[in-house]
Amino acid sequence: MVITVGRQYGSGGREIGTALANKLGIVYYDDLLLKKAAEESGLCEELFHSFDERPKSFLYSIAMDPYSFTMHHVTPKGSIEQQVYLATYDTIKKLADKGPCVLIGRCADYALKDRDDVINLFISAPIESRIKRVAARNNISEAEAKERIKKTDKSRASYYNYYSSKDWGEAKSYDLCIDSSLLGIEGTVALLEELVKLKVMKKKQKMKKGALRCGAKLPFRNNVTCPLPAFPDPRAAR
Repeated sequence: MVITVGRQYGSGGREIGTALANKLGIVYYDDLLLKKAAEESGLCEELFHSFDERPKSFLYSIAMDPYSFTMHHVTPKGSIEQQVYLATYDTIKKLADKGPCVLIGRCADYALKDRDDVINLFISAPIESRIKRVAARNNISEAEAKERIKKTDKSRASYYNYYSSKDWGEAKSYDLCIDSSLLGIEGTVALLEELVKLKVMKKKQKMKKGALRCGAKLPFRNNVTCPLPAFPDPRAAR
């Protein structure tokens, strides 16, 4: 099972994603995703951090890569900004193909939209609790924390809305949206762990039903297979 986590800044989404991955014994990708995308694409890792979940901006792209906008440096691959996004998109799909994992942000839910083994989550929290969390974590004033939250959320929303054509933070864009302040970090992780287990169980049940419809043999714990029962021919009773 692959789990994607969108989050408001200061909601504890990253901490929840890390803890959930540890509980489930699967890989967690956040900054490591950017590192792998850089390795796969051959682009500088610093570029991925510079454009990470930032809104598409023509002026910002010029500032980061002025040569790509000159007549002598036009490339069929597009701007550096576009290359970074596509490299991140491709890396997300490759990581999901490798096996169960937790992916933080970066429109991972959109990149994996065609898979049926994905749970898309969004973590939020009231602004008051987020301000306190960000202020304490970064040793800054609450006024500074509030401004940082506003700026980061706006950036993430613009990035997500542009590349996914969906609405960041809206319930219809995810499988489950949860307020982390209701149960706390540990309680939220416990709830999500149970959700994932139920989702996995449901998927297995669906696969078994599909096998029954196709007339397949089902494996049992003692490694003995049980063929489907043969029904009598109704014509024999005539």
